[in-house]
Amino acid sequence: MRVNLTKKDLVNLIYMQLGFSKQISENLIEDFLSTILKNIIDEKKLKISKFGTFSIRQKNSRIGRNPKTKETKMISSRQVVLFKPSKEFKELINLKD
Repeated sequence: MRVNLTKKDLVNLIYMQLGFSKQISENLIEDFLSTILKNIIDEKKLKISKFGTFSIRQKNSRIGRNPKTKETKMISSRQVVLFKPSKEFKELINLKD
């Protein structure tokens, strides 16, 4: 089962747990996410201690194929964001209850 976490959910969590107003909570989330995005774009890499590292990788153009129609198409080159979790993050995920 897939669960999506929206910005609105994050705003409500900060509002409920820290007691900030919803407007301040929304500004806090927006500023946090825009700072992360700006750093990834500018520096091509962002490390958040005890969480993980985001980096940008260039993918070359290649030929792809539609499995249904067998039609080939050129897939353009593009940049993709990679995430590598930290050691602490992995350990936390793999904790046995």
